[in-house]
Formats: sequence, structure tokens, C-alpha cells
Amino acid sequence: MRIQKALSALGVCSRRKAEEYLLAGRITLNGEVVTQLGTLCTEEDVIALDGQVVMGKEREHVYLAFHKPYDVVSTLSDPQGRKTVADFIPKEYGRLYPVGRLDHNSTGLMILTDDGEFANLVTHPSSAPEKEYLVRVKNKMRGDEKEELANGLYVAVDGYTALPCEMEILKEYEDGALLSIILREGKKRQIRHMMETLDHPVRILTRIRIGNVLLGSLKEGEIQEIPT
Repeated sequence: MRIQKALSALGVCSRRKAEEYLLAGRITLNGEVVTQLGTLCTEEDVIALDGQVVMGKEREHVYLAFHKPYDVVSTLSDPQGRKTVADFIPKEYGRLYPVGRLDHNSTGLMILTDDGEFANLVTHPSSAPEKEYLVRVKNKMRGDEKEELANGLYVAVDGYTALPCEMEILKEYEDGALLSIILREGKKRQIRHMMETLDHPVRILTRIRIGNVLLGSLKEGEIQEIPT
């Protein structure tokens, strides 16, 4: 494809701006300055803008921790016009993608990256890391919920048996409890449906850990780079 189209697809700049950069001699292809608007490139080529690699083998991937706020959609666009994670990504990072999802009415840790191989590892069932959540639920705990979850709960609404997961009661209230739940899979609305099955509808759900990446003190809407 043409270089300006590749730069636009990567989120580096618009096609028109890429044409300006080309004509100004600010773009190199495999180390050579290129100024022709019709210059073609492939995924194997290394493209740099002002000396910084933006595409190719030498490019360093970006990994960001993001605290998704309530009522923000964990995709890059939304047909209903709601805020998405894309609204929070600083432009200097280019085009990043969310790794996995969080319900719009849940908050907490998401990872954003341009590393497709890493994203596949994190989301594939055979290699997905643990994910830990803080969950505020309704109704008093009976005492057998932890064992039911540890044995693999059948979730009737979705027709599947969940993988065994860990649950700890962090605090009990008159009308419910605050729980820590650790999942080793990530089915759609899994915690909400599991807890509804146990007669404990979820009030608040926040993801605080993905593998060894912690939410920590990151505030809603904030982003920080993950050390590699």
C-alpha cells in the first residue's frame, strides 16, 4: 500500500498530513528518505517519521494501563454515541486497541496496546492470565457460595459451566457483601451472571488486576504506561 495510507491506518497522521511529510523529506523507508507520493510499502518495511520508527520490526510496542470509568464502552467506537476508550487515548500513542472488554457499567483495569500478538495471548482461553475483581453484591452471604464457585458453577442463563474460580469475602453488610473474585476465563458478563445464579445481583464491579498488572492508585479515566 502507499506510505500515506499505511501511516493513516496506524493512526500516526492523516493521509494529507503524510503527503506533506513526504514532500518535506521527513519520512524514511528502510533508512532512505522518500519524497514520492506514490511510494509503496509492505508490512516488512521499516518506516520512520523524523527519525522515529512508526512501522516495522524496529518499532517498540506500546502497553498502557487504563482505568475505565463507568458508562464508557470498551471499544473504539459506539453506534449509540457513548464515550469509548478511544476518547481517553492521548494522540501521541497512535492507534491502540483494548485487550478484552469490560461492561459499560463496570469500571477498572484495561490494557491498551498496538501489539496484536500480546493481545491474542491475553485473550486466548489457553493462555489468558488471572483477572481479579472487587465486587459489591446484594443479599447476605449464605456461606456455601465460595465452594460452589470453586467447584465450577453452572450458569443457566448462558448454558455453560464456569471454570473453578476463587472468591473471598472482604466485608459483609446488612444487605450484601464486598467480594474479591479471581477468574481464569472471561466470558461475557460472567461475574454478573454467576452471582445472579447465586442470588447475589452485582451492584458494583471493578477489575483491579490482569495477571501481574495492577490497577493500583490509577483514577478513573487515567492512563499510564506499563513497564516492559
